[in-house]
Amino acid sequence: MSPLRRGYNRQVSNDMSKFARHGVTVGVLIALYATVNPAHAFEIDPFSVKKLYSKTPSKGQVLEKKQPQLESLSTAGAEPATKPTASSTAPDRAMADPCTWGSIKTSVDLLEVVERAMCSNTEARQAWVNVKIQAAQVGVAKAAFLPTADATLSYSRGPNNYQVQDRPDLSFNSKTSAHNIGVNANWVLFDFGLRRANLENARQLLIAANATQDLTLQKVFVAAAQAYYDLMSAQSALDAYSEAEKTSGESFKAAEAKYNAGAGTLVDKLQAQTDYAQARLDCVKALGDLRTAQGTLAVAMGVDANTPFTVSTDTRDLPDTAFVTSINQLIADAKRTHPSLRAAQAQLAAANANVNAVRDEGLPSVSLFGSANRNRQIGQPPSATESDNSSVGIQLKIPLFEGFGRSYRVRAAKAQAELKSVELENAEQQVSLEVWKNYQALATETEGLKATDDLLKSARQAFDTAKGRYKAGVGSIIELLNAQSALSKAEQQRVQALSNWHVARLKLASSLGRLGLWAL
Repeated sequence: MSPLRRGYNRQVSNDMSKFARHGVTVGVLIALYATVNPAHAFEIDPFSVKKLYSKTPSKGQVLEKKQPQLESLSTAGAEPATKPTASSTAPDRAMADPCTWGSIKTSVDLLEVVERAMCSNTEARQAWVNVKIQAAQVGVAKAAFLPTADATLSYSRGPNNYQVQDRPDLSFNSKTSAHNIGVNANWVLFDFGLRRANLENARQLLIAANATQDLTLQKVFVAAAQAYYDLMSAQSALDAYSEAEKTSGESFKAAEAKYNAGAGTLVDKLQAQTDYAQARLDCVKALGDLRTAQGTLAVAMGVDANTPFTVSTDTRDLPDTAFVTSINQLIADAKRTHPSLRAAQAQLAAANANVNAVRDEGLPSVSLFGSANRNRQIGQPPSATESDNSSVGIQLKIPLFEGFGRSYRVRAAKAQAELKSVELENAEQQVSLEVWKNYQALATETEGLKATDDLLKSARQAFDTAKGRYKAGVGSIIELLNAQSALSKAEQQRVQALSNWHVARLKLASSLGRLGLWAL
């Protein structure tokens, strides 16, 4: 073996020994990666963004809202009787996880209906997921304040045939291998507020997402409550129609008995029979309406439409309306706390932060950087190559010209902020309008409730009088049937007025942005 070849072999042996020592460095890098990668897999949260959103879509601000301590009812009409609020009668259920449910009970109350609806409604879950997304974006914005580092590892191997004509001592045929280890790090030290603007943008968008979730939950709350009261109204209507059918049947039997005894006319008998048939038809339709309302409420709660259950129709005591003050005060309060306005305000603040971020992108930035690299190559006569280098420095980056693109991006960002400002003004007007409409609706339904109560009392008295007169033989069947029809209509109007009053009350609370368990 030539001296050149022996020297080459010794060099290869030494390099292989060094390569083994460098394996320790590789092992450290692999261990670091093995630590960081599971951190991503197990969703390690160094910035605690998970605390920025709730664990379940219904654990938002709606269920925990407390009744505001305001003055007494100021709407037109008499104050209805009050009863304890749901937040005081069911504290354990409010504190428990509202999305933990078993099979639906035979009879459900409004609290269970609302909680089930919030847990199963797809819009509520979408709003919740949007909050999670924006919370993660806050973490992304915070990460920009930390340094970044990456490592590169490479290894290559292949044949190397090198021939020099007429110089066999310089010619060789060998296998060459090379490996490289490198680490690079960078840390932005100063950027004229770019990262802070991006963080502010992310935070404001998170505030907007939380407010939007609150608004969505309140809409689901009202929709579920309306479906509940629709079913309650349908059940009461069926009861009223059944009572009317029973009364019509008794009137028909009385008219038929008079006709058979020769004391009545055929016309009276047929008139009573027609009224009885109409009452039976009304019962059939009422039963169909009841089943439809029941299916609608079942789907709203996230169960199959054919799930059997009932709701309570006990409406002797009406819930509290102490949250209703003067209309001016209500509008002022709504403009201050309504979730749609909070969302619009946060979106405007986010747009303004984005203007600053786009503008700051064109400003200089100062970064601290460092790198370390080690290169080895063996198998290349007459000797292997080896290089180590490292560096640490500060970099100043100054954007000079981008074809005027940034100027137009700043203009677009400012226009977007202007649009959000207009949307905020529109939201304020809509909130004011909704409060006004729902305030007037509740006042109207309160007066209507009084009127239907008086109507029902007088209709019942008229029916009892007509019934007695007919049995005494001094009243006609037409008089009895008219009184009977008036009583049936009065009962239906009373049932509908109760349902409308409950819904109007909840809609007013929702338009104020205050809807919560206290309203049940």
